[in-house]
Amino acid sequence: MATKTAPFELPPLPFPIDSLESKGMSKKTFEFHWGKHHQAYITNLNNQIKSKNDLQNLGLEEIIHKTWNGGNPTPEFNNAAQAWNHSFFWECLSPNGGGEPTGALAEAITKDFGSLDAFKEEFAAAAATQFGSGWAWLVDSGKGLAVRKTPNAVTPIVNGETPLLTIDVWEHAYYLDFQNRRPDFIKNFWNIVNWDKVAERYGK
Repeated sequence: MATKTAPFELPPLPFPIDSLESKGMSKKTFEFHWGKHHQAYITNLNNQIKSKNDLQNLGLEEIIHKTWNGGNPTPEFNNAAQAWNHSFFWECLSPNGGGEPTGALAEAITKDFGSLDAFKEEFAAAAATQFGSGWAWLVDSGKGLAVRKTPNAVTPIVNGETPLLTIDVWEHAYYLDFQNRRPDFIKNFWNIVNWDKVAERYGK
């Protein structure tokens, strides 16, 4: 993702806003989730750092690391991390998604989880059991692939891990299409996951 500095802008979706309609995620969901929630994080962040000389000229990831403050996040952290998390999440989705990973990524998943199905089961469990709002992630931990779950805005980059895939399990991510059925949203995620993007990240 881009490393531009403030003022930050809402990045475009990497697919047409209505292109996942037939795969379980409606245009209305993206109008609210991307157009309103994601925009609000960016607007709030820009307002927060207007008078912060130590943050104004930093890129988004730099702001996240600085405002994480060793695990005692400052007020700017939530908006910066949520802006980053959402841009990352959109890239995990594709109207041509689904199927299975191939190549080095598939080999790594099999090596570290035993099988693709075992990885999916662990990832889905993390997403389903993240209490309240948060995220589930596939990361490169530096010692292999691993599944993580994080509350609220927390992102694995603050722990030095490299995210490869995420699912947003804040209610606003799924309530318009799935109401309170988070497990159904998670199950549907495998129909739209952008394995090509995950493989590209893993390759880097």
